[in-house]
Amino acid sequence: MGMFSNFMGRIFGRKESEETPQTAPAGTGTGAGVDSAAEVATAVAQAGESEPKAVPSARAAVGEPDFDVTAYLDGLAKASKEKGLDWRKSIVDMMKLVGIDSSLSARRELAEELGYQGDPKDSAKMNTWLHREMLQRIAANGGQLPADLLD
Repeated sequence: MGMFSNFMGRIFGRKESEETPQTAPAGTGTGAGVDSAAEVATAVAQAGESEPKAVPSARAAVGEPDFDVTAYLDGLAKASKEKGLDWRKSIVDMMKLVGIDSSLSARRELAEELGYQGDPKDSAKMNTWLHREMLQRIAANGGQLPADLLD
């Protein structure tokens, strides 16, 4: 499985074995009754997880383009033990919030997988491109994000 699939799985709650980011199965729930992004963040905080996992009922269903990714990630940021993570501006912070390796080598791997054409040694430009690309792909796969993040 690629980094992109893992990333999208963490956002939309797919099992890591699923490869196709274009569709997400309908939520089946976790048995814990967690449904909203705020409840997800609360459940993560109560569980004391340092690396939050996506909750299956907090996923976008096929044809349901209004999964509130903003509320979900904001909830994870509030519940995170690491304060000051700004997923709206930083790919590193976004990766940390969803529990994915955010090292330079991991970001280079993700950039290569997504078709980055720039110089991977220019990490500032690569990070900017990655952040914009991931937000656009999240939106293209049913994630609701504010328009100002998609410019």
